[in-house]
Amino acid sequence: MFEKTVIIKNKTGLHARPASQFVQTANKFKSNIKLTKDEKSVDAKSIIEVLSMGINQGSKITISADGEDEKEAVNTLIKLVEQFAAEST
Repeated sequence: MFEKTVIIKNKTGLHARPASQFVQTANKFKSNIKLTKDEKSVDAKSIIEVLSMGINQGSKITISADGEDEKEAVNTLIKLVEQFAAEST
């Protein structure tokens, strides 16, 4: 298992459009991917579950993956989240 933590910096958090991009990207990987916030974990490949997390600006999330492409999956998703912050400024 491989995981990294990031703080959401974009103003709107992980709302509909970025959450959709996040889930689409997660689904490109074979690994099982989880998104964790405040002790609650959900399947990062499910748009409903990701949106249910209520991830706002300032939220601290952990992305973890378990499988053959776990490091690539986590690093790609972290980069994507950081890219959302750059686009919102």
